[in-house]
Amino acid sequence: MSLLFTPLTLRETTVRNRLWVSPMCQYSAVDGVPQEWHHTHLAQFASGGAGMVVAEATAVVPEGRISPEDAGLWTDEQRDAWAPITAAIRSRGAVPGVQLAHAGRKASTWSPFSGRRGSVPAADGGWQTVAPSALAYDGFAEPVALDAAGIDAVVAAFGAAAARAIEAGFEVLEVHAAHGYLLHQFLSPLTNVRDDEYGGSIENRARLLLRVLDAVRAAAPAAPLLVRFSASDAAPGGWDADDTSTVARWAADRGADFFDISSGGLVAHQQITTGPGYQVDLAEHVRRVAGVPVNAVGMIDDAAHAESILAAGRADAIMSGRQWLRDPHFALTAAGELGIDIGYWPPQYVRARRG
Repeated sequence: MSLLFTPLTLRETTVRNRLWVSPMCQYSAVDGVPQEWHHTHLAQFASGGAGMVVAEATAVVPEGRISPEDAGLWTDEQRDAWAPITAAIRSRGAVPGVQLAHAGRKASTWSPFSGRRGSVPAADGGWQTVAPSALAYDGFAEPVALDAAGIDAVVAAFGAAAARAIEAGFEVLEVHAAHGYLLHQFLSPLTNVRDDEYGGSIENRARLLLRVLDAVRAAAPAAPLLVRFSASDAAPGGWDADDTSTVARWAADRGADFFDISSGGLVAHQQITTGPGYQVDLAEHVRRVAGVPVNAVGMIDDAAHAESILAAGRADAIMSGRQWLRDPHFALTAAGELGIDIGYWPPQYVRARRG
């Protein structure tokens, strides 16, 4: 019996397996509107047997985009463009999810396709960035520290984007509190030096995230809700796995159902050694200490490795990114490698099945 191909139920949503597609930025939207590229890109993973397909970091406000080419959910036009994409994912048997995000001080940057790095100037379509404190990411423009009204607006924007996501047909919502983006910036003492109710203690630094979760849960009371954390800043004095475990428990109390455990992205001087499964220890720590379900990420590229992580009780699901780009039928491939008859090969592809 394969744990990787055992269904998992979150609230009223059953996911057909535990091999999921991580959100991966495509830098291919126009004014926040997803394009035909997004439709083909995401639907192919559902055809390839994924249990859940999570769309890329999707900005809740224009100034929350990582680049001018990022997707969004701050308008009804964007919502309506997402609808046929979610329908395509669902019609192929996978659960469509979306990652709601605000990039904070790491917004308004050039896309990786541009050949340029750093902040996009206003003359080229860039904008003023915001953050918990006026501390710039190395090589980027200095952000403006959010005031109380700005913080309230961020909370409201996450709630409004969550409502649009449900209207667009997304069944699972993920709040992005990782990789050095706005909510992570509030969580970490390296980027949050405020002296008000949003700074100082871990309770204060977590306040914005918990308010966002309240707003998202109010807008989408029945949807499974994931939170992505960077469980380590990989830098002295930064956020760590114990901090993550503490806040994950609080988040679960506010209605979060599952936790997506990654690492890094906050500061340029981070020190991370990569390799197959290099972030699994962090997921295992949060699962054990916080007592919450988690998925593991980080170069988990083959079926046996993914199965072994679940079998050892280190995580409850697996998310992969680049491997799905290399093999959009990763789940079909993995089932074959494990000798599992999953029963949901697309009939158009059955003649290609091995064994």
